[in-house]
Amino acid sequence: MGMCIASGIVSGCNKAKPDKEEVVPNIIFILADDLGYGDLGCYGNRDILTPNIDKLAETGIRFTQAYAGSAVSSPSRCALMTGKNTGNTTIRDNFAAAGGIEGLKNGNTIRRMHILPTDTTLATVLGNAGYRTCIVNKWHLDGFNPEATPLNRGFDEFYGWLVSTPHSNDPYYYPYYRFSNDSLVNIEENAGGKHVLHNNEISTNEAISFIRRNSKNKFFLYLAYDSPHEPYVMDDTSWYDDKDWDLNTKRYASLITHMDQRIGRIMDELENLGLRENTLIIFASDNGAAIQAPLEVLHCNGNLRGRKALLYEGGIRIPFIVNQPGKVSTRTLDNLIYFPDVLPTLAAVADAEAPSKMNGINFLPLLKGEEVDTDNRLLYWEFPGKQYAARKGDWKVVSVKAGTPLELYNLKEDVGETNNLAEVYPEKVAHFTREMKAMRTPSPNWPLEGE
Repeated sequence: MGMCIASGIVSGCNKAKPDKEEVVPNIIFILADDLGYGDLGCYGNRDILTPNIDKLAETGIRFTQAYAGSAVSSPSRCALMTGKNTGNTTIRDNFAAAGGIEGLKNGNTIRRMHILPTDTTLATVLGNAGYRTCIVNKWHLDGFNPEATPLNRGFDEFYGWLVSTPHSNDPYYYPYYRFSNDSLVNIEENAGGKHVLHNNEISTNEAISFIRRNSKNKFFLYLAYDSPHEPYVMDDTSWYDDKDWDLNTKRYASLITHMDQRIGRIMDELENLGLRENTLIIFASDNGAAIQAPLEVLHCNGNLRGRKALLYEGGIRIPFIVNQPGKVSTRTLDNLIYFPDVLPTLAAVADAEAPSKMNGINFLPLLKGEEVDTDNRLLYWEFPGKQYAARKGDWKVVSVKAGTPLELYNLKEDVGETNNLAEVYPEKVAHFTREMKAMRTPSPNWPLEGE
């Protein structure tokens, strides 16, 4: 199977068919929210219990050098949905510098940009290939635009909450209000501020209901949990009550374990329905662990520098696990992949027509046990005017403060980004600078001087 290398936006690689004798699988993409690279047992954590996710890794592919689309939620999810990096996506940061729509966050006026009708999403691509598509829980691509819902951007079904309707996830983790498609409904168990149904449970119930209704159809389920995003609201901490941790740490770990158990419910349901062998499962996080997380106590980001909102490794390197019994090989891979690769890869899985211009590549051959060079290309991230980063092979450049020069690291030798080699290899920095400039296009919502 051929591969398209991204250099800027690439085209002409929109069709990659599976073998004719293969049955096109169902697809479930499970996304955690602010889960650090080091938060799972299969990625080295010794404290947090994640047996179900660990089993997916043990019986599938565990990527060790996978990256999110950004270091914060909205741009990362936009990259996931569109196959483009943040140098080309419609949404490049959580807050827009211009345009978009004004709204409030914590009482402050901000601007957010929303995904556009002209943005071809993963749901549209798979829907056109005959899949029934559903997103459960967090969308975060509507900004303050109530007309930019998942139902307006390719999904057949939506159960969850929207930024543009703040009370649709209020209170956080034990909501009373929630969307069921385009209707706002009540979770009666949580009426009056009661903590009965946790968001993880609600989301899992909705996911299982969708799977059951579509057990005879091809389906794509995008299950985007809130866990372990702050605030760390979790009443049951029984897994860790014997630990000498503060309550914040116990709740953080419990949110992850609670989510892991619900993922176990999903796996059991697939088995009971006879769908497990024909369902491709992907598990990932939208970015690294946040500053509010117990970073030091639980080593949430492993031995990586930085955290959510920073383009150091701790902000963008993520767990990424792929599993399908009998179809996906069992191994650990250090290939470089990132969120823009998901759309072209899943389009190939589904025998679907992908957009003609994307930054991502199709890494389906890796899932089949073939060797593919995913490293000889530029991976790119930006918060326009503030932070920039790129990786190619073992080398990475990054700047996390406006107006500061690019730092250079050899991640093979220095994964902690401790030894800045920019002055030693200025020619490498200059080469990165040229490639990064060619990678991005101007954005009216994040205007830069001279563009």
